[in-house]
Amino acid sequence: MQSLTGFLILGAEAGGLNIGDMLVQLIIFLVLLALLGKFAWGPFMNMMKEREDYISNEIDTAEKSREEAQRLQREATEELKKTRQDAQSIIEEARNTAAQQEKSIIETARKESDRMKEAARQEIEQERDKAVQQLKDQVATMSVMIASKVIEKELSEQDQQKLIDEYITEAGEDR
Repeated sequence: MQSLTGFLILGAEAGGLNIGDMLVQLIIFLVLLALLGKFAWGPFMNMMKEREDYISNEIDTAEKSREEAQRLQREATEELKKTRQDAQSIIEEARNTAAQQEKSIIETARKESDRMKEAARQEIEQERDKAVQQLKDQVATMSVMIASKVIEKELSEQDQQKLIDEYITEAGEDR
């Protein structure tokens, strides 16, 4: 045992190494390392794993949000393009409708103008005919008066009407 003790204390006289103390310290270190592994390192690694999962989920969520935002932007752009096309077609349709209405209004005005011209022409013709008839009546009356003075006799109403009708007939044939 002496030799074992001597072996364990190598160079103890000269301030050497005590192997027993080293073994005890090594055992204590290994036990401490096991305890740290079980009570500190395990929870620490679990916490780091949870943190890693949390960050990974946040990155995935951000990526999905970015993709959703891009999709919504594309949809909004397409909707805006469609709205512009609809607006352009409405404007074009309004222009076509306005052009058709313009043509219709012009045509209606032209027809109304022609109708008014025709009505005025007919009215003028009626007035002319009426004036001619009045003139004929006056001429007939004057002719009867002149004839009665020339003949110096009085005509009966029947004779007068007969003369008027003859004169009107002759005047109408001269035209």
